[in-house]
Amino acid sequence: MGRDAGVAGAGAGGERVVVRVPGPLDLRRTTAPLGHGPFDPAYRVTPDGAVWRATRQPSGPATLRLVQTAADLVEVTAWGPGAGDALTGAPGLVGADDDAASFAPPPGPVREAWRRTPGLRLTRSGRVLEALVPAVLEQRVVTKSAWAAWEWLLRRHGEPAPGPTSGEMPSGMRVPPSAEVWAAVPVWDFHRAGVDPARARTVVGCARLAAQLERTVTLDPAEAMRRLTAVPGVGQWTAAHVAQRAWGDPDVVTLGDFHLPAQVGWALAGHAVDDDGMLELLEPYRGHRQRAVRHLLAAGGWRVPRRAPRATAADYRRF
Repeated sequence: MGRDAGVAGAGAGGERVVVRVPGPLDLRRTTAPLGHGPFDPAYRVTPDGAVWRATRQPSGPATLRLVQTAADLVEVTAWGPGAGDALTGAPGLVGADDDAASFAPPPGPVREAWRRTPGLRLTRSGRVLEALVPAVLEQRVVTKSAWAAWEWLLRRHGEPAPGPTSGEMPSGMRVPPSAEVWAAVPVWDFHRAGVDPARARTVVGCARLAAQLERTVTLDPAEAMRRLTAVPGVGQWTAAHVAQRAWGDPDVVTLGDFHLPAQVGWALAGHAVDDDGMLELLEPYRGHRQRAVRHLLAAGGWRVPRRAPRATAADYRRF
């Protein structure tokens, strides 16, 4: 776990380390929660299987290229002023710090899903605002609309991602804005991105508290959740997304989701349930409830019947 190789040097080739993961790894599935749609300017997967991530670290912007070279090895290359910090956080990003030793699901759908997806690990980005803003944008709207807003805002207010000069990096990658830039985004740009005033106010409020919120990665999960949900506009649903992506919390369950209770219900009980029913079904996996859900969703093999037309996206730019 951690780095097997030291920094290989900077320059055109970037800085490079090799991370060993304690067990099999599916790099794409592990890092997938960090992406927000197929056109996310900060997260791309190229045809060769490499995962690219643009991020803003305490020391500055950085671009990461992650390539799985063996079942338990990932080569990580970083460019930009924040490359050193990004490489320090690379083990958490690829799930090398994820401890599943105490996860022993009893016979049933979760154990079968776990058996079928052995390389899925829980990512931990350590970057709270980068997880929080897209989660706020996804509140109460169709996911594709939130993805489009995230893309528009990054292209408008992010900055070009640092990277190699060889042309191997996907074009158009952008580093998410700093907290100061998020706090200064004018209301009309949120409007043009299709973001309603309530979510816009929450993004700006989170940005103004970013220094405090970033420190939640070092806190007890209960205290971290209390501080996060004390921010106006941040509820349990949004906080859970941050806990799962930035903190790597293996247990927190997303409550208030439109789809998740039905998905878990059909997977574990053969019928839809509400939040309380979902928590009851997941109780045997306490301590690893997020892990159980991730494996269930990744393995599939069950289907939620459709009984209503798909929701339509609200276009707030008309108002």
